[in-house]
Amino acid sequence: MTLVINPVAFSIGSLSVKWYGIIMATAVLVATIMAIREGKRRQIMPDDFIDLLLWAVPIGFICARIYYVIFEWGYFSQHPNEIIAIWNGGIAIYGGLLGGLAVLIIFCKKRNLSVWLMLDIIAPGVMAGQIIGRWGNFINQEAHGSPTSLAFLESLHLPTFIIQQMKINGIYYQPTFLYESFFNLIGLIIILSLRHKKHLFKQGEIFLTYVIWYSLVRFFVEGMRTDSLYLANTIRVSQALSVVLFILAIATWIYRRRVVKPNWYLAGSGLKYPYERVK
Repeated sequence: MTLVINPVAFSIGSLSVKWYGIIMATAVLVATIMAIREGKRRQIMPDDFIDLLLWAVPIGFICARIYYVIFEWGYFSQHPNEIIAIWNGGIAIYGGLLGGLAVLIIFCKKRNLSVWLMLDIIAPGVMAGQIIGRWGNFINQEAHGSPTSLAFLESLHLPTFIIQQMKINGIYYQPTFLYESFFNLIGLIIILSLRHKKHLFKQGEIFLTYVIWYSLVRFFVEGMRTDSLYLANTIRVSQALSVVLFILAIATWIYRRRVVKPNWYLAGSGLKYPYERVK
């Protein structure tokens, strides 16, 4: 007997609280805590991260929806009343990340904070949030790959509950959510292990490392998914954007090292309260 996880965690009267929402809220909380803890090492006040969160999360969510609607315009142009029906699903993480990045840049300029420093601080938490958030797709049985066999899933030595959840309408599917989550976890461990090494990263390069790693993982995982957004019905949007981001991040790294020559992102700075603005 196949046991499928109920997407509804619990209900209060007529209100249903879904696992997807709980998982996404957890992802945001973990990302925020990680940013605040690292921010203390870098003289950034905790209130700055909370204020940024209050702007970046809702705007990023809206941008994630707009991104999805744009590349599914053929459908939404015929069903405009469904554009705001976010409860039916349909958000794109790249749209949310781009929207959040725009908010961060504006926020840093307003607060007189270093954009590159803030990106370095926030990037690992964002990556952790993405790792956690993919399990929301798992609960909803979405963002999966092509059909596969029970024997293949068992050969991966996956827990039974994952294999069972990957059986949708009698067919087993590739757990692409797990592939992305797992390989991003490896990237996060590498970044967290190296980010405080003296004279290894210059300011901004932790963020660029995140972009390079995530775009590489997303490119290959996206090629396995069955629900991709397409450009001109032939090009997978997320794959194309992953290529652009990968190349842009490497080019930016090289340019900044050779031309801009940013400051070293020093480990163990020993900076304490009271905080001062970082120019």
